[in-house]
Order: sequence, then structure tokens, then C-alpha cells
Amino acid sequence: MNRDRPVAPLLAIKQAVPPVRPGTVRRDALEQRLTGGGGRLTLVVAPAGWGKTTLLSSWLDRLDPAIRVAWVSLDEGDDEPLRFWRYLITAVRSVSDAAGSAALQRLLSPGTDPLEEAVPTLLNDLTGSPERYVLVLDDFHTLRNGELHEQVEYFVSYLPPNVRLVLAGRQDPPLPVARLRARGQLTELRADDLRFDRSDAAAMLTALVAAPIDDRLADDALARSEGWAAGLQLTGLALRGRTEGVRRQDAPEPDRYVLDYFAAEVLPELTAAESDLLVATSGLERLSGALCDVALDTTGSAAVLDRLERACLFVTTLDGRREWYRCHQLFRQALVHAAPAAAAADRQLVVLRRAAGWFVDHGLQDEAVHCLLRAGDGPGAASLLATQQNWFFDHGLTGSYLALGDALPRSPVGPGLALGLAYAAEACGRRDRIGPWLDACEAVLDAGPPPAGWRDSRAALLMMRGLIGTPADRTTEALALIRTAVDLERVAGESEPRTALLALGAALERDGQFGPAVDVLTRLWDARDHSGWSDGVVLQLAGLLGFALLRLGRSTEVELLLRDALPLASRADAEWRVADSSAAMLRLVQARSAYVQGRHTQARDLLVRAGDAGGASRVATQVVRRVFLADAELACGSRADARAALAEAREIADNEAINPPVRAMLEHAENRLGRGAARTAIRSGALVEPLTDRELAILRALAGSASRREIGAALYLSINTIKAYSKSLYRKLGVNSRSAAVATGRELGLI
Repeated sequence: MNRDRPVAPLLAIKQAVPPVRPGTVRRDALEQRLTGGGGRLTLVVAPAGWGKTTLLSSWLDRLDPAIRVAWVSLDEGDDEPLRFWRYLITAVRSVSDAAGSAALQRLLSPGTDPLEEAVPTLLNDLTGSPERYVLVLDDFHTLRNGELHEQVEYFVSYLPPNVRLVLAGRQDPPLPVARLRARGQLTELRADDLRFDRSDAAAMLTALVAAPIDDRLADDALARSEGWAAGLQLTGLALRGRTEGVRRQDAPEPDRYVLDYFAAEVLPELTAAESDLLVATSGLERLSGALCDVALDTTGSAAVLDRLERACLFVTTLDGRREWYRCHQLFRQALVHAAPAAAAADRQLVVLRRAAGWFVDHGLQDEAVHCLLRAGDGPGAASLLATQQNWFFDHGLTGSYLALGDALPRSPVGPGLALGLAYAAEACGRRDRIGPWLDACEAVLDAGPPPAGWRDSRAALLMMRGLIGTPADRTTEALALIRTAVDLERVAGESEPRTALLALGAALERDGQFGPAVDVLTRLWDARDHSGWSDGVVLQLAGLLGFALLRLGRSTEVELLLRDALPLASRADAEWRVADSSAAMLRLVQARSAYVQGRHTQARDLLVRAGDAGGASRVATQVVRRVFLADAELACGSRADARAALAEAREIADNEAINPPVRAMLEHAENRLGRGAARTAIRSGALVEPLTDRELAILRALAGSASRREIGAALYLSINTIKAYSKSLYRKLGVNSRSAAVATGRELGLI
């Protein structure tokens, strides 16, 4: 882990509202519909070339300047929750002083699911802001991630009335569109709405040709294109250069295929340099002069792109500085279609590989891997993923890393990469992908050198199977696997296999063997300065050792440990400026130590401030924090808050696998305080804030015996989304637990 907590760079061009191009036909009626539309969600849905982006940029150009506009142009690389929300929250923050900063900090906390804190914080910021907002997500259809769709649905469900979300794409998003439509909360524009009428078509042709247009020609062009904006633009470009009025007989004959039409009528307008650049770079989603110069081994690409954009030859600028451009997808297909197949294909592969190198040099490793995959260079993509693991993990892009790994052909994947992908699956909550990647590692154990830092590949695999491939409550099985990993490393010549021993200490602790765990972890702690470990790993070691010492009642040793470790944690907090999962357990140890010494208020404040920094993958840490908090609240005289903390801990424990010692801690605390939770809301027989359909469905499911994971499966929602809706449901009902929610729901006649 890098102490500077780097984050993956965001492309500023994707957060810029596309400029209105000269000669753009204003669609006044459509813009008025957008301005007057009601509801929290606006959809602009139509196939490629229907003018969705052009309409939205034109509308926003005329919008009341007091309205804050945040825009994100999406692509397939944004199909990951962390990256998607970073773009959206950063876009909001760039146009608002009141929203986004706190949400971004919470989002960047390693291991945190966006729905835990970041999205609710953004919603709270927007609700409390006096400003009005329009949030535009263009090309939303490029997002395929089901979990991300769930998160956007959650976001839409709780949008405040001062915010409008606009989704533009080629197909309906997987959101409750019908329900929003029935409630009058949806504004829609579709292909039939975007279809050009005669006056719009004539205006576009006149602007493109820069000469008077015969009425019958405009009628024919409109009929041929069926109002399709791109088709009309094609006709206009084919007729450019006329010095006199353009008549019907001058128009090109209709062609059966759009690609052939491009080739016959538009491509001849290109110079050799323009055609060469566009054909060779047709595999790239975005173009810049610097990128094209390297990819084509040439100079002057920026001037060529600028000339193409100004000539309206299906190349559009993506930013006000005219640095980045995009070529229309259908035009790119036509360029490839028209070029000599073999020569064009060979050159495109070379261009994609050079582009990958340019992206690597500019710190965009994920874009580089995408290029290599498009080039069919599986070994090159695998090699880059293997060598850039730390870059992806340090930048919080574990989901992207896993998705790129899943796109690889299996043959070039070595044991180190397979283990890295298994770890990425655990880190981003895709437990269904952990087993397959561990199995993939086992299948290629002898196909390459051991993973970095290991002498024996099987030892590395067994350690990972024990740590992340075995359910948390099967501690004996996990411990046996990790003991074998330690033995294998020693047989291979590593007398002090530190990484395997750290895993062994963690496994011993999870199994309740705190004495042996302290023996192993203390030896590692004493040698930490010579281990070569990052600060993050050292902080994790300190947390493990501190917790084991606490369970053994060795408070003096805990204080000595804290004296050495807390300065490192404080420095990390100051430099990273976000709570980090590496120090999560150490902070709990600090709070518990204060409690043991009678500083109960300090302990409570530390535990409240700690939050769930460990994220969804640290379930045991979440339970421990609440158990410690319950004790601190009770010592401070707040029995109701203590019961509430235990109710939350029980909710987690009943739906997730946790290790036996932590489960025993919870049960012991419950026995001391009594089971159940105190109701915190005043009952009036009606809810102040109505439940959403999702919340009501979840409430009714909670009345049964299904776990939250099973409820999620039945509702086609992830466990994290169920948790987020449940939190809002509990708040509205004024309860802290599932049983209290069910009881209150029955009392109010909701179930």
C-alpha cells in the first residue's frame, strides 16, 4: 500500500458538458419539454446517431445559470461502482461548494462499499443544499454491472426534489421506469421524439451545405433518413461544396446499408492524412493529438483532429480545450469497412499496442489493458495486470482489475495473477469469483515462477485458500491450510516466511488460540522494521496483535503496543485524509484500552468516530466495534444505546459468517445486557416519511425466516444493497433491528 493513497486519475473531458457546435439546429420544443419535465428522473433513450448528446448540451447551454450542472460521459471502463461514483461525486463537487467533499472522502476509504456511507452522504449534502442541480449521465447503456444498477436505483429512490438525474443511452436502464412513470416522476424522450421534422431537417441541411436547399430534396432526405439525425448529416456532407442552390436530382441515391453510404459519400471528402488517422485509430474510444502521434508514429495529429471536428466530419470535441475527441461509432465502422481488410487490421493491432504504451506512460494502466485486450494480445494484457497489481489495488480499482482479468484468455494467466484476481474478488465483494480464481491458480502452479515474495507457489495458494477461500466460521480448516503453507515455505528454504506467518497469526486468532497467536505476531512485530512491509501491513499486524493481547487481559503490553503503533496510524490518517481499513482493528484496540482503564467517554467517542472503516469484507470487525460500543454506552449510562449497538451487531452476525470467538463475544454481551433493542421513535400510528416500494418489499420479507442474503437473491439485489435499503427502512420506522422492524410494521398494518 502506498502511503500517499493515490487514486486513479479521472479524465476531465468526461466531466465536461460537450460544447454546442456551430450550426447546431436548436430543438426548441424538445428543450422546453426537458425544462418543464417533472420528477426526479429524465430518460433520453434512442439508438446511435439520434442526437441525444447534442440535444442535451444545447438544452444545458440555455438552462438557467443558477442551476448547477454536473455531467459525466460514461464508457465501459466506468462499469465499476467505485469508479462510477468517483466520477459522479467529483462532477457534483466541481459545481457545488455544498456537496461532494465528504462523500468523496468516504468513498475513498479502502474497503468501503459506496452504499454504506458515500452515496447516503452525497444525498444528504444535496438535500441540505439550497441550490438546484441537474446531473447528466451520458451513454448510461455502457454500464452492465448489476450491482451498480442497484446502487443507481437506490440513488434515484432518495433523490431530493432539488435534483434531477438525466440518463442518456441507447436502451432503457434497468430501473423501475414503469413505477416512476405511473407516479409522474419520469420525463422521457425517445427516438420518435428526437426524430427530425421537415423544418428541422431543412435547417440542418442548409447549415451543412451552406447553400439554399430545394424543398423536394429536403423532403426526400427526411424520408430516406426517417428523421435520423446522423442520416441527415450524411446527406448534408455528401452535398457540401455546392456554390448554388441544391436540387433534388443532386441528392445521392438511397443506399441499402449505412456503412456503404458512408463509404460512397463521406469518405471521399477526407484527405489522405485524415483518412489514415481515423482508420488506424478506429479501435480507440477517445483520441488526442499526443496519443495519436505516438500510436501512429507521426506528428501533427492534433491539427488533423481539429480540422475534422471543425468540418463536422463525425468527429466531435469532448472538452473546451479541444484536446480530446471522439469519432462517431458508425463512422469508425465505415472507415474499417472501406479499408483493405488485412492491411487495416494489422495496422490497428500495432496502433493499439502503441496506444497501450502511451496510457501506461501517463498512469492510465486500466486503459492500457483495454487496448491490449482489443488488440487480442492476451499475454500482454496478462503481463500488465500481473505487474501492475499494486497500481490497481492502491487506486481502489479492484473491481476493474477483476473485470479485466475475467476478460483474459486463460492460457497466459500465471499463479501470481490468478491469486491477485482472487484477492481482488474478495476485496470488491465478489465472493463468487474467489473459488474459480483459486482453482485457476492451482491449475497453473507449475506454469510460472512463484508469486512475488514467495518461494513455493502452492504455499501461496494454500495461504489464500485459508484466508479468503474458506468461510469465516470454518476456522479449523483455514488454520490447517495456512500451517501447511508455512511448512512448505520453510521446506523451500525460507526460514522465516513472514507473509505466511502473518496469515498464521491471523488464523490462530480467528480460531480463538490467542496465546499462540501472540507468540507468532509478537515475533513479527519485533522484526517489522526489517520486513519490507508497507505501513498498511504493519498497521494490520498491530491490530491483530493488540486484539489478541486484549483477549488475554495483557493490558500493559497493549499500552506499549499502542505507544509504538498509534503514531504510524495518526500519520497515515493525516496523509491519506480518510479512515483506512488497515488501522481499523488498531483503533478498536485503542478504544477498548481506554475503556479498560476507566475512560469510558473517550472510549465511546473513539468507537463512534471509527465507524466501519473496515468495510463489507471485515464483518468481524464490524461486530467487534458494536460490542465494544455497547459496553462503552452502558458505562456512560445509556442502556438504550447499548442495546441498539448490540441489535446492529446481531443483525450482522445473523446474516454473515463470522469466526466463533467474535460470535461468542456477542453472545456474552447480549447475556449481560439482555436481548432485543429499544425502540427509539415515537409511535403515532402512521409514518412521518412513507416507505418506498423497495423498503416495503424488504420489510415484508424480513417477517419470514430468510436471511438478508436470501432476501437479496429473491429480490435480485446484492447483500450490500439490501443493507442500504434496510438502514433507511429502520430509520423511518425508528428501530434498530429486524425483529423491531417486523413488530413495528405489523403494528402499523404494513405487513
